[in-house]
Amino acid sequence: MVQLQLENLTFRYARKQPPVLDRFSLQMAKGEIVGLVGASGSGKSTLLRLIAGLELPESGRIVLGGKLMTDERVYIEPEKRGVGMVFQNYALFPHLTAAENIRFGLHRMPREERRNRLQEMLELVEMREYADRYPHQLSGGQQQRIALARALAPGPAVLLMDEPFSNLDADLKENIRGELHDILRTAGTTCLFVSHDRADTEAVCDRAIVVGASV
Repeated sequence: MVQLQLENLTFRYARKQPPVLDRFSLQMAKGEIVGLVGASGSGKSTLLRLIAGLELPESGRIVLGGKLMTDERVYIEPEKRGVGMVFQNYALFPHLTAAENIRFGLHRMPREERRNRLQEMLELVEMREYADRYPHQLSGGQQQRIALARALAPGPAVLLMDEPFSNLDADLKENIRGELHDILRTAGTTCLFVSHDRADTEAVCDRAIVVGASV
């Protein structure tokens, strides 16, 4: 089953500039983990912003979970797309505990379901004993796990990860690569993973695509 379909996406930041993305196409199966590799400025992060609805393509179509998100006449707002995002700096709320950060995206769930989902996410990322700690009390790797749990908690149609290892030292990054792959596989999450490091995509992803080259 195709979960994410990008068809001939073209995007440029200014009318007279060359396109950052030029007729880019990609299909992802449900539960697939795909890496995007490319140099700075190749359009990797821009592609994530287009999928999330934070930018509009000049042309092309985005279909997510069988539903049209964007084309020349249709635009679905970001909050209605069912897209989860994990940023380079994790973007955790500093005044909320780990548990409260995860619960943040679950406000539409009934109370009992929200409680159960929180425990499920804490167990998935092996952070149950750190639930009451604030972000500044967590290591970089622990913060990343909480950011991942927060993004996964609402059950997104696709998870977008933008250079999630960029703030980790080399030893920690090597350990977390395998953990991330296992977490995503256990959750059955469809994930588009951006990195400039091929070793990241080889460790985490089912396949990788070089952005800026023909696909």
